[in-house]
Amino acid sequence: MKIIILGAGRVGVSLADSLVGEGNDVAVVDNKINKLRHLQSRVDCQTLIGHACSPHILIKAGIENADMVIAVTRDDEVNMVACQMAASLFNTPTKIARIRNPDYIEYMAHTDNTLFPIDCSISPENLVTDTIMGLLKQPGSLQVLSFADGDVQLVAIKPMPSGALVGKSLKELREALPDVAFSIAAIYRDNRSLPLEDKTIINLFDEVFFIARKSNIKTIMSMLRRLENPYQRVMIAGGTSMGMLLARKIENDFDVKLIESDQLRCEELAKTLSKTTVLSGDPCDRVLLSDENIELVDVFVSVSNDDEDNIIAAMQAKRLGERKVITLINRTAYADLIEGGDIDIVVSPHQATIGSILTYLRRGDIASVHSLRRGAAEILEVIVHGDKKTSAIIGKQLGRLKLPKAAHIGAIIRQGE
Repeated sequence: MKIIILGAGRVGVSLADSLVGEGNDVAVVDNKINKLRHLQSRVDCQTLIGHACSPHILIKAGIENADMVIAVTRDDEVNMVACQMAASLFNTPTKIARIRNPDYIEYMAHTDNTLFPIDCSISPENLVTDTIMGLLKQPGSLQVLSFADGDVQLVAIKPMPSGALVGKSLKELREALPDVAFSIAAIYRDNRSLPLEDKTIINLFDEVFFIARKSNIKTIMSMLRRLENPYQRVMIAGGTSMGMLLARKIENDFDVKLIESDQLRCEELAKTLSKTTVLSGDPCDRVLLSDENIELVDVFVSVSNDDEDNIIAAMQAKRLGERKVITLINRTAYADLIEGGDIDIVVSPHQATIGSILTYLRRGDIASVHSLRRGAAEILEVIVHGDKKTSAIIGKQLGRLKLPKAAHIGAIIRQGE
């Protein structure tokens, strides 16, 4: 396919890398030469400097013959107008746009796509808040992904000394749970993927990714660490659109406090949120956190627009006795440095965005696409079609499938079972 990506930020670069690797003809447009030079050092694709809404630049990028435009610049309005131009001027078949403003998202959800003909709009705020909600509902997890309409989940955890099977092999883990259907999808130790062999030992503080029915998740987790009590109290640092959206989604199920430094924004939040306690102050202020009994809060979530503020607020909360901190980080370098220390879980908007876009691009046989460990691996939910004559896998034993060495089938969901 001929694909034009508008925006050479983290999302644009990662998408270009993935799509070029799959054999697509990719052109990337950005108005900053330093971003395009960074892209050229990583990906073999066409690059053009210019405005994403310029018809001249779009024509140079090959839009007249393009199958798809993916608009992921920093500006919602640019993304929306670019898709409008791709549709009205060049009749581009597929238009995808990243949209952050919740007002735009809500409006587009209740109207047809004649005004802004966008085939797929991606909201990082919704994706991230859904990710955090999954973590809140599975205490002790590092990552939670749902498949088969939520019936099957992939959960990542770190084994702790309280786990009965820590220090045991994968074979012993399976033997200890003979009546529970599950599979180990990946194990990471010191940022290195381990082979999934019977003799592989599960050590303390490994990252273990397993797949099972939702009803069996806690049983498996209990073999690797003591189960944590359900979370009740959540504190959110940052009254951004993402902080407000998260509070709105969870305030009926949790006791929620939200800290915001801007007084006017606090007043807006207090009017919008019905059950959330809105506090005016600096989320990095140790005195404020102590006064609000941070040591009694189950989960502290920092989601401001500033990576440094998020890191400092989360570390302050942790050192004052907070048991679990989740931090929004945009810069991958920061995420790699801090996760697993004082900060328990790092959430990446751009990884969530990429997974959602790739899911749409591969729609049909691919039901969903997710990244593990911020892009170190990928998990796909695939729908198998055909019969023994037309399919390379239908009717064959798993052990006889010619899969790539690093690929594994974690679960098979069959209709009616």
